[in-house]
Amino acid sequence: MKALSVNKLTKIYSNGIAALKGIDLEVAEGDFFALLGQNGAGKSTTIGIICSLVNKTSGKVSIFGHDIDKQLTLAKSLIGAVPQEMNFSLFDKVANILINQAGYYGIPKKIAITRMEKYLHAMGIWEMHNQPAFKLSGGMKRRLMIARALMNEPRLLILDEPTAGVDIELRHGLWRLLTELNQQGTSIILTTHYLEEAEQLCKNVAIIDHGDIIEHASMKSLINRLDAQIMVFDLDKPLSSVPEINGYKTSLIDKHTLEIEISRSQSLNELFNLLSQQGINVSSMQHKTNRLEKLFINLVTKNRKNS
Repeated sequence: MKALSVNKLTKIYSNGIAALKGIDLEVAEGDFFALLGQNGAGKSTTIGIICSLVNKTSGKVSIFGHDIDKQLTLAKSLIGAVPQEMNFSLFDKVANILINQAGYYGIPKKIAITRMEKYLHAMGIWEMHNQPAFKLSGGMKRRLMIARALMNEPRLLILDEPTAGVDIELRHGLWRLLTELNQQGTSIILTTHYLEEAEQLCKNVAIIDHGDIIEHASMKSLINRLDAQIMVFDLDKPLSSVPEINGYKTSLIDKHTLEIEISRSQSLNELFNLLSQQGINVSSMQHKTNRLEKLFINLVTKNRKNS
């Protein structure tokens, strides 16, 4: 079963701009899917059409097999959407925002209250349920928007830049929440400019540029295209000179920070063994640059050269 199926979708605005040029897109049920692209690439238009907020010019969109042209109400009932911008009344109480959202789907009030409690607890903001929304911090407002999108218990959750403008701690908290939702069976589509977020969370990815899908692949296969990556290692003890490790390019950023280039044919386990043999103990490591970002830039650049 496909959570989302898009076929030859086009959108031409009244000024003649072609925002979408006949794209095809599929998201499997249970997937955590990234839709990536620069500003103006067509992400928001695509999401808007899927959520029936933007009228398409031509093409087909189906949500769990339900064509939005023929079964719009049913298709919409299966979707929960979290827009990038806050779009609720700041003067309404938090609980009422969720209960009113349930009312749009014809959910009885008794059930709505139960769900409101459930999702506010899940988002960690239950203690604010009786407060007006303007008293929430920016991060709490993000959580409220996700809770609101879950009130109809959608099978497909669409998140447009859900962590934009939030701090690192909250971002990682939202990552955990979204991962749990996905593990419970909710299909998720994520748009984000934080490419490390997409790499961390998503199983599959599509990249859109100037209204065309230029890549549609699994995250793993996309990342595997990199010939080499540079890892940064934080060391327990300082080094006085750059260590020589057979088969690896090494450099010191400072006495406690070592950079090593690793090719696709080499393994981290082998590298750790070689470091250990030289008495070098690693306390933590990270990629020097986001791997997906490098691939993203290469793909977009290549597409524009060929256009």
